[in-house]
Amino acid sequence: MYIITVLLVVLATCYGAPHKSKEPVACGYDSCNLGQADKLNVHIVAHTHDDVGWLKTVDQYFYGARNNIQHAGVQYIIDSVIQSLVQNPDRRFIYVEMAFFWRWWNQQTDDMQATVKGLVNDGRLEFISGGWCMNDEAATHYNSIIDQHTLGFEFLKNRFGECARPKIGWQIDPFGHSRELASLFAQMGFDGLFFGRADYQDYEQRNKTKTMEMVWKASDNLDRKSWLFTGLLPNGYGPPGGFCFDTFCGDQPIMDDPRLHDYNVPEKVNAFINAAHDEVRGFATNHIIMTMGSDFQFENANEWFKNLDKLIRYVNAQQVNGSDVNVFYSTPSCYLYALNKAGHTWTTKTDDFFPYAHHPHGFWTGYFTSRAALKRFERYSNNIFQAARQLNAFSGVNDRDSLFPLHEALGVAQHHDAVSGTEKQQVADDYAMRLQYGIDRAFEVINASIAKLITKPEKPAPMTPQFLCPYLNISECLPIEKAERFTLTLYNPTVHVRTHFVRIPVTNDYTVKGPDGQIIMTNLLKIPQATFSIPGRKSFAEVQLEFRTVLPALGFNTYFFEPKSDQESLIKNIVNEKISTNAACILQNQKVRVEFDEAGNLKQITNLEKSIVVPITQDFFYYQSFPGNNSRSEFQASGAYIFRPVAQTPSPLSTTRKITCVQTDTYQSAQIIINDWVSQQISIHDAQSVVEVEWTVGPIDIKDSVGKEIIVRYDTDIKSDKKYYTDANGREILERVRDFRPTWNYTIAEPVSGNYYPINSRIYIKEAGRQLTVLTDRSEGGGSINDGSIEILVHRRTLYDDSLGVGEPLNETAYDTGLVVRGRHWLIIETPEKSALSHRVVAQDLYMAAIPTFSLIKSTYEEYSQNYRTTWSAVTESLPLNVHLLTFDLQEITAENIGKYLVRVEHYFENNEDTDYSKPALVDLQTLFTQGKITDMVELTLGANLELKDLNRLQWTTADGKSSKSSKSSLFKESNSLKATTIILNPMEIKTFLISVQ
Repeated sequence: MYIITVLLVVLATCYGAPHKSKEPVACGYDSCNLGQADKLNVHIVAHTHDDVGWLKTVDQYFYGARNNIQHAGVQYIIDSVIQSLVQNPDRRFIYVEMAFFWRWWNQQTDDMQATVKGLVNDGRLEFISGGWCMNDEAATHYNSIIDQHTLGFEFLKNRFGECARPKIGWQIDPFGHSRELASLFAQMGFDGLFFGRADYQDYEQRNKTKTMEMVWKASDNLDRKSWLFTGLLPNGYGPPGGFCFDTFCGDQPIMDDPRLHDYNVPEKVNAFINAAHDEVRGFATNHIIMTMGSDFQFENANEWFKNLDKLIRYVNAQQVNGSDVNVFYSTPSCYLYALNKAGHTWTTKTDDFFPYAHHPHGFWTGYFTSRAALKRFERYSNNIFQAARQLNAFSGVNDRDSLFPLHEALGVAQHHDAVSGTEKQQVADDYAMRLQYGIDRAFEVINASIAKLITKPEKPAPMTPQFLCPYLNISECLPIEKAERFTLTLYNPTVHVRTHFVRIPVTNDYTVKGPDGQIIMTNLLKIPQATFSIPGRKSFAEVQLEFRTVLPALGFNTYFFEPKSDQESLIKNIVNEKISTNAACILQNQKVRVEFDEAGNLKQITNLEKSIVVPITQDFFYYQSFPGNNSRSEFQASGAYIFRPVAQTPSPLSTTRKITCVQTDTYQSAQIIINDWVSQQISIHDAQSVVEVEWTVGPIDIKDSVGKEIIVRYDTDIKSDKKYYTDANGREILERVRDFRPTWNYTIAEPVSGNYYPINSRIYIKEAGRQLTVLTDRSEGGGSINDGSIEILVHRRTLYDDSLGVGEPLNETAYDTGLVVRGRHWLIIETPEKSALSHRVVAQDLYMAAIPTFSLIKSTYEEYSQNYRTTWSAVTESLPLNVHLLTFDLQEITAENIGKYLVRVEHYFENNEDTDYSKPALVDLQTLFTQGKITDMVELTLGANLELKDLNRLQWTTADGKSSKSSKSSLFKESNSLKATTIILNPMEIKTFLISVQ
């Protein structure tokens, strides 16, 4: 209950109206100390790294509860830091995680808030990154990354104004770094990015060649708009050895009274000067950065600052004796600004920083899949959130406060020990609880919005409440099991008309009427036997109604279910269902053929339209988790972070299987039992070229005391030549080459885990004329360990901790047994030239899935349709197929009846992916506002906290003499013939607007 109370306290403090603050004295780059040109300038950055949940929950960390697990209390850290900053105007401090700072701010007096505003305006307290958390980079989707930063930016802008606008990314703890995140940061207007972890081989090479800092060319599509200065920190994110002055450190303080026996100033000063000289060997200028702080440090800020004050004073005093070291309080922004003014030219990077290993057998690739159920729940929660925001805006319900708990929970869930799956079990449970509470609150908005949109104005009849069925993935919807009549309303949150296949578990047969009252042809299908044994399933439904429908863009259709009468049975769809067991079968529609042998093995998939034949086998295997004691690299265990198999060849889960093929005119599937705890259903739908693989894994058997890593492997004859392709956070595609790194000579120690990469939405292999793409419904890890093969790690159950902090094995349970995970892959066979049209569109539809809501009713269809709309759309025409509506959020409605909307639209194709859809797209934003007229449009940076016209990023020069300067995106004026509300989107471009509508 205490968690819910925190969520409810002062919801408006984040979304509410801005507070006025005094004019800044000196903040940002104007407040920076740039050191001395003839000295080695050491920028001291005082900081704390506060995990938004890990070993304790976010609120336990904030309050300092359960310190028997880990001593950490963020409220005391911020209290102490503010007090220390007030005491000495030379001191500076940075803060990162807005999830904590928001909690702290809500509890402060007006006087304390005024004090903090003064520190911010004077540049002494600086907010870095500014997101709700320091997000993971491997398992996160770009939509959620943008949203969690926007949430933090909105809070900072409303409370503090321009002086609090973050300019630097600070990803010091995530376990590998995504090129797409760097691109997003650049689009948010950041000038630079610093992080603390890189592969040990990469780090050694960069340190030797003075290339620890670089210009990251973070997009193949956006050119210089995506370039971001990036620096690798020298000590992770801690201080150099011997200079940790926190309460929990063992290093000696500076004892500076020469009258006392333990006087140690000379040795401390000499040690620091030597540390500075050692560090600068890896860096290219006379400026270096030293991070002073670490996890949950500065609870007693006086202890840190008192020693740093002395260190600065005594080290600088040695300059009269010939020392070249000049040390001072600084921030990452000021350090970056000093580098910018140094006149250096910088090397560049175009790939990413995955996978990350800290020693030869320590590849942090397990977390790409860890806690697969939580990863899917986060993705589902975001789907609900986007739909709720849209419906709130289109209906004018204007209830942002009820949306805030889900926005906040999603912000917390992006943390690098949350969706990553690297937290303790009780913390994972807390993340899931917060998401569910947020969904419950957001559904209040969905319900109110649908009620308003569905009701005919001339007949305002009371609307029966809608409800969600969250367990449809296991064929369970208890409220409708005994219902005589009910409705299903499907909301489509995309800007395109889409075909949707409905599958509803029922205990009776129903006639289904569409929005126009016409009876829809349905299939009554048996639910696969494996579903009945899923622990926790309570449904008595043994069959499910399946039918095909077409949904309007940004709109809904309502379907009416009523029991079949004898008369209706004459016109009902008699399903011509063919069932075969343990026999060879073929699934085929107009576009694709899928062939199985009598043993239940997938043999071949054919794209009938293109006459592309791909022999393909598919099976489930397991790698045995390495059971090491972590004492040395060779004894590294497989755990929540690390994926390390005992053998490099996986073992099959079963040598026999049972197959049952079900074929109707519109739906066909092969239901395959692998063993007692693994099964799958491979399906195709009428007129669809995508092959759906729905897999169920668990409880993973550990009776043999062996931890298991479960993979699905697709083997083909495609000559992939060591190359495979994965997406970055759901957007751009990166080429991977087995056993190769583009920026250093890679030494192979782990042939499997060293070739695993994050798969947020897709992975593919290709050759001339043929491509196999596998789409996923959540973030997973995988790779191509052999030519022609794709393997994806779908579920993990380890019995050893990998000794990287979490302190427990990844052994998830539910209902007193191992956790069962169900998920989906979608297979596409295409030519490489046309594959993007398939995988881009399908991936967007999967990510922005239609939202099903139900309602129990007593009226007939005729009575219902007289009072309520059965179909509705927010737009009169679909947007171009290569355009996606990323954000549609009502910010406020003014007294003058002007609505202000935050709108993001994106072109989600890359350059040269498709001959038609990689071209620029024209979008008239007035299309989104059929009930009003746009009166004003202001283009913003991606984070929505600065007008684009006011953005002036620092410029950098690369070693090949090129400048990072890019032309600003011109608003409305790409062509004189365009309407004022029409914009042009280039491939992979996202544009953000604050739009006023009368």
